[in-house]
Amino acid sequence: MGTASQEPLIFRIFTEVSLIDQTLRTRLERALPDGLRLAHFVVLNHLVSIGESNPLELARAFRVTKGAMTNTIQRLDARGFVDIRPDPRDGRAKLVAITAAGRDARKAASKALAASFGEVSGAIPSEEIELALPFLSALRVLLG
Repeated sequence: MGTASQEPLIFRIFTEVSLIDQTLRTRLERALPDGLRLAHFVVLNHLVSIGESNPLELARAFRVTKGAMTNTIQRLDARGFVDIRPDPRDGRAKLVAITAAGRDARKAASKALAASFGEVSGAIPSEEIELALPFLSALRVLLG
C-alpha cells in the first residue's frame, strides 16, 4: 500500500485539487491569445455575465485586494477592453463595463481555451464530469 492511500481522504482531495489548479492555470495562461492574462480573462468573463460592476465588488468576487483589481482593470482599460465611468450613485466610485473590443477578446480567448482543452472532453465521460460537479461546487462553497 502506498503512502498516499494512508493520508486522510480530505487531504488527498485537497492535494489533487491543488495540482489540478496549478496545471490548469499554466495551461490557461499558455492558451490565451495576444498577451491576455488569466486575471484579465476571468474579469472579462465575469463582466459578460453581470454587465457592469465597481472595482471593490470585482475584488470581492475574485477574493483579491482592491489594489490588485484596480491594476487588472487599468490594464484592461489600456487595451480598450473595459470602459470606466463614474458611478452616478456615488461620485467617488467607478463603474467598470466590458467594451465591444473586450467581448471580442473574451470570445477569442474562449475559443483558444476550448481548443486547448478539447482532449479533456473526449477523455473523461460527461457522466463522470456531471457527477463530480456537485461535490466540487459544495467544496467551493464550504471553503468560500
